[in-house]
Amino acid sequence: MQILAVPNLPGHPHIAYCDASLQIEHVSATALAQEFGTPTYVYSRAAIEDAARQFLDAAAAGAAHASVDLRYAVKANSSLAILQILARLGWGFDIVSGGELLRVLAAGGDAAKVVFSGVGKTAADMRLALDSGIDCFNVESSNELMLLDTVAAQAGKTARVALRINPDVDAGTHPYISTGLRSNKFGIAQDQAVSLVGQIAQLRHLRLVGIASHIGSQITSTAPYLDALDRILDLIGDIERKGAHLEHIDLGGGLGIRYTDQTPPTPREWLEPQLARIAARGYGHRKVVIEPGRSVVGNAGVLLTRTLFVKTTPAKHFAIVDAAMNDLIRPALYAAEQEIVPAESRPGNALRYDIVGPVCESADFLGRDRALVLQEGDVLAVLSSGAYGMVMASNYNTRCRPAEVLVDGKDVTLIRPRETPDQLYASERLLA
Repeated sequence: MQILAVPNLPGHPHIAYCDASLQIEHVSATALAQEFGTPTYVYSRAAIEDAARQFLDAAAAGAAHASVDLRYAVKANSSLAILQILARLGWGFDIVSGGELLRVLAAGGDAAKVVFSGVGKTAADMRLALDSGIDCFNVESSNELMLLDTVAAQAGKTARVALRINPDVDAGTHPYISTGLRSNKFGIAQDQAVSLVGQIAQLRHLRLVGIASHIGSQITSTAPYLDALDRILDLIGDIERKGAHLEHIDLGGGLGIRYTDQTPPTPREWLEPQLARIAARGYGHRKVVIEPGRSVVGNAGVLLTRTLFVKTTPAKHFAIVDAAMNDLIRPALYAAEQEIVPAESRPGNALRYDIVGPVCESADFLGRDRALVLQEGDVLAVLSSGAYGMVMASNYNTRCRPAEVLVDGKDVTLIRPRETPDQLYASERLLA
């Protein structure tokens, strides 16, 4: 099978081929692999800032309908340098743990622009968030309301809360990243929400300020969002007719990116119809909160890995690389597909390879049945690795997590060194 010398890389701004060499901005992937080793995550600062500004522009364009606050979903990629970039652009943050809050603060983020989501907040998490002065808790159960009221009372504070509603909408995404169905663990059933509003009114240290919804991740259509929004607006009407007043509507995030051949809407195409619907229903005077994550950083990153061995069996060809499922778990966990391209492209007769790692699991693969012209020692780039890559990495098989590098034009910064084996067991203790 003959392939082109230079693959086409649509949907990956600032990551492209110059002649036959893959470039992240103005630095070659081959040079990065030589300097920092493999596997290594590499991010384009320009790509992150471009994506972030698209959301800022979408918010500005929709200002006639409603005021919009941007909260980056830290779980997508929590590297301090990336949080710092977004904080400097004026973004707030959506967190799901006390640890993520500490990261945001360490990166210079403003606690007053933080919303705390997640179904399992601990009392310690709540106290940390209250003492830090976060904006709002997205609450997901009656029991969580009770605990938060107790913690707020002990802290001598009033916690601002939004009820996260489960609108029972199928986002049409992988079941592991679907969050808006009645069968999911997330949110409060719509028919229970009004009674919880009454519960909040009886709790002295809570103040209801909003309604939130988040229906899933890697969604590439606006239709599920509009369906969920109509249900949320119906609920807001029911709540406010009983005397409550809501300051904001939290639309969540989940906008998808291009991994292979997807065609997701742009941030403006995603946000504008939702804001127009809010205004048309008479709720445009509410602040709107959005929490994008993957769509800010996903296409800004690549995972560089080197081919260790090329192996042929009677059934297929394997390219055994030095990155594994502990470095990038999405293919094993979600059967996710990401494009894999050579750092140096050459013409020739391609073979179809399964790209697999050294971990002792059959689930340890980065891609299957990929057409490549490949030799041992070649560097490959797994595209669209900026979200849910390093942030989900582990030390399975006592493997050190990769380095992380940020490219800014021709400048390169090591933003996290590669772990060393002694770091992995430094906190362990031998028996006497």
